[in-house]
Amino acid sequence: MHSLIARMLSRLAIEPRIDVVFPDGTFQSLGHGEAPRLRMRILDAPTELKLALNPELALGEAVMDGRVVVEQGSLYDLLDALVTAMHKARPKGWGKTLEGLRTAIRRFHQHNTPALARRNVSHHYDLKSDFFRLFLDEDMQYSCAYFAEPDITLAEAQLAKKRHIMGKLDLQPGQRVLDIGCGWGGMALSIAGETGASVTGITLSEEQLAVARQRGADSDLPVEFRLQDYRQLAEPFDRIVSVGMFEHVGVGYYREYFGKIRELLSDDGVALIHTIGRSTPPGATNPFIAKYIFPGGYIPAMSEVAAAIELEGLVITDVEVLRIHYAETLKAWRENFLARRDEAIAMYDERFARMWEFYLAACEASFRHDDLVVFQFQLAKKLDGLPITRDYIGKRERTLRHKQAEPA
Repeated sequence: MHSLIARMLSRLAIEPRIDVVFPDGTFQSLGHGEAPRLRMRILDAPTELKLALNPELALGEAVMDGRVVVEQGSLYDLLDALVTAMHKARPKGWGKTLEGLRTAIRRFHQHNTPALARRNVSHHYDLKSDFFRLFLDEDMQYSCAYFAEPDITLAEAQLAKKRHIMGKLDLQPGQRVLDIGCGWGGMALSIAGETGASVTGITLSEEQLAVARQRGADSDLPVEFRLQDYRQLAEPFDRIVSVGMFEHVGVGYYREYFGKIRELLSDDGVALIHTIGRSTPPGATNPFIAKYIFPGGYIPAMSEVAAAIELEGLVITDVEVLRIHYAETLKAWRENFLARRDEAIAMYDERFARMWEFYLAACEASFRHDDLVVFQFQLAKKLDGLPITRDYIGKRERTLRHKQAEPA
């Protein structure tokens, strides 16, 4: 079995060197460099076999279960090196076959009926809100921040993200806004507080809903939060925003999703869809993420999203691709999580903490070195529903920034 793993890893241009220690105590040094900076130990033979046959799933499971241990360097260092090398190599042989099979059956795994969508959302987002407070910013923004300037904090970057989105929506006082996948309510509260619009936020997470409703009641702003699927809505809105929710729609429901947005938008309406995306052709969800983190989730290619939008008669008025911003966001989350890891263990257990560290580290490495980005699609029902140049976006952002900087 040693030879299978060694052959698989030797095909990768790994930098720096990694010592792989096998269950019988032997080891093999792989990669480039004078001295190994990383050492991982495989504790048992069954884990060797799983790593050889299905490394994308097996490595995360083995780290969770303590059957693969990083003895030198950090887990992030190891994943960073592996993701970088795998990105350069691209899947071949059995790895390519596995990827093809996952892509072929992806619609089965993303059969997100309203009932299944609710269950999938609950799996992740109904974890204790206090757990998410361990690593998120104070506003509990659980999506890619916008590092508009170098060296700003996570909280500042999340505030900049909200301003950026509000600028693209060209919000006006008195408008009705729908927030699909409102999370803990931060975006809705910011829109209502900064623009004078009224906001309806919907979520499928009871845990998030409870926090959002309490925040709304404390704010005295024109916000309403509901436990509701987007497919159940029928009332009109002037603006629709969705941040970090489209990844949960499922490839078989894209046309239904954008058809519903078109139905709900007023004739002069504007929508802003912020979603993780891939810069490669369509593929499949990473098996570890699909099994343990986001069941039913999928990261779309731009071609998949654009095709569904076109078929449903919406106009794509602006597209922006945010690169590296999510890597920096995840870095901040990972560092915050590690600083309070003992609290996470107290809430759940050591295995859960290892799972979460693996998730944050693997995602950070993927956004930094692989083909993952963030798309922001601005949509309208007609060509002249927005100014014909992008200047207004920056102007609206600057106005919001100055307003937020004013003393209360």
